[in-house]
Amino acid sequence: MLAMTEGNFSDVQLASILTAFNMRPLSPKELIGFREGLMERCVPISLNSDHQLDLCGTGGDGKDTFNVSTLTAVVASTMGIKVVKHGNYGVSSVCGSSNVLESLGYEFTNNQDLLQKQLDEVGICFLHAPLFHPAMKHVASVRRGMKVKTIFNLLGPLVNPALPSHQVTGVYHLEVMRLYQEVLNSIKREYTIVHSLAGYDEISLTSPCKLQSAHGKRVIEPSHFGFKTLKAEDLVGGQTVEESAD
Repeated sequence: MLAMTEGNFSDVQLASILTAFNMRPLSPKELIGFREGLMERCVPISLNSDHQLDLCGTGGDGKDTFNVSTLTAVVASTMGIKVVKHGNYGVSSVCGSSNVLESLGYEFTNNQDLLQKQLDEVGICFLHAPLFHPAMKHVASVRRGMKVKTIFNLLGPLVNPALPSHQVTGVYHLEVMRLYQEVLNSIKREYTIVHSLAGYDEISLTSPCKLQSAHGKRVIEPSHFGFKTLKAEDLVGGQTVEESAD
């Protein structure tokens, strides 16, 4: 990871490395090591609040939904929860959280005082990944060119530079849920990992959803929220950033 973020590989070599890791499951030790490498290179930030929550998903589920975690983060902040959301432009999908927020007029910043003011006044701030992980510029173009999920989809939700105390993360596969459980236990963070059994990397009203935390696991149905089961097409986000933002 350190070699990748130092620009020691050509684009062809990087693509080969990322493809090789896609050919087999990552081990917890590998993902923990990759995370440590990225965090070593990140721009640190310290935001004051007793509890901070990040809501994010791995992406890579191929469902082309609207940005569920971004909307959820905004809703959570209106309920008095301090949300420090980490996100980026879409890579394996049309539109990531950064695309949506930028389209709506949000200006990205790594100014700690400004981010603290946003957190204090409206209960939410957004950490645009490229501003805090500048070393990622060495792999960004390769990821965009590959247009498939890679190990960086798995790393994204794990490298919030503010080190929030709490995290809700959606994953695209139950095997990734088991992997995340080990990684999040190792960094001693309160967490809930979610996966819709219809294949979404988030809680979805299309099917039952599995939830895993440090305190146990359970399965919930759409009826748990008082809603009926939806069809997959009800959650499609559109083919452009503008459609997703709308």
